[in-house]
Amino acid sequence: AKPGAPATFTPNVVGLLAVAALAFIPPLTGDQYVLTVGISAALFAVIAMGFNLVYGYTGLLCFAQVSFLGIGAYAAAIFVTRFGWSFWLAAPVGALFSTAFGLIVAYSSLRLSRHSFGIATLVASLLCLIVARDWVSVTRGPMGIPGLTPPQLSLGGQAIVFDRPDTFYWLALAYAVVALLLMWRLIHSRIGRAFMAIRQNEPLAQSQGISPLRYKLLSTGVSAYLTGIAGALLVFQLTIVDPSILDFYYTETMLIMVVIGGAGSFWGVLFAAVVFSMLPDLLRFSQDLRMVLYGALLIGAMIYFPKGVAGLFRNRQIDAWRLRLKAADKGKR
Repeated sequence: AKPGAPATFTPNVVGLLAVAALAFIPPLTGDQYVLTVGISAALFAVIAMGFNLVYGYTGLLCFAQVSFLGIGAYAAAIFVTRFGWSFWLAAPVGALFSTAFGLIVAYSSLRLSRHSFGIATLVASLLCLIVARDWVSVTRGPMGIPGLTPPQLSLGGQAIVFDRPDTFYWLALAYAVVALLLMWRLIHSRIGRAFMAIRQNEPLAQSQGISPLRYKLLSTGVSAYLTGIAGALLVFQLTIVDPSILDFYYTETMLIMVVIGGAGSFWGVLFAAVVFSMLPDLLRFSQDLRMVLYGALLIGAMIYFPKGVAGLFRNRQIDAWRLRLKAADKGKR
């Protein structure tokens, strides 16, 4: 901006201010229910953005995202309950299992077409659900692993126990800030530009020296790791992990968040994640109706605004820019 010119707010600044305002609403209310919804919103913001990193920026429709969530959750729970690890060690190590699974599935499936890749990752997620339900000696099957001890942190000789929504919220929010900042930096770096080049035109990107396989594996690995830690936080807040963490409902929820927000949009997906984290509680009177409404909403979004809410705003900005150019041309004439 020129010296003396009025300050202008870019979309990034506006988005940052809006997110900061939303983040402080749950603690200000002091309501435990609102704080619990805030925890879900913070964690699903990371989960949805991880899916957006793979699908929206790299162009891979990866249905294995829910398996990253479940593997990280189960691994952390097993390390804590059976091996006596602390949560702070179990969560990042458990996320490594999510990363390893994601890289194996991606590497073995990327030779297929994009549509076949989506089907292969969907099958991998269903296999994880079957394993969690039937490998009773490890996962306890449908009974799950209950009694997960809440994380504890010692500061200045005083122990902070994250056993209530008003304390766990700050832990979830801190992780969401760190994870989202990492993805923001990655997206706006040279690596992020390579992701988008592969999504737009993979043969052209390859002709410019970009290795599609390498960058696809990188986006999948980063997404799997961050989602795995979010899964660990989610189940330790609930104090139990069971096969429902791998339910297709979470896949549908992530897909809706990214499609409605706008695939390849950071702020659009972030706000969609916050909104759709609150919506299930408004529709909790009927699980079946919720799934039907989600499906109808997803179909409608794909038909009427396939680029999401962010795409609608972007199109309006382009139309306004064109009108200003036409007005400027007429003024010159």
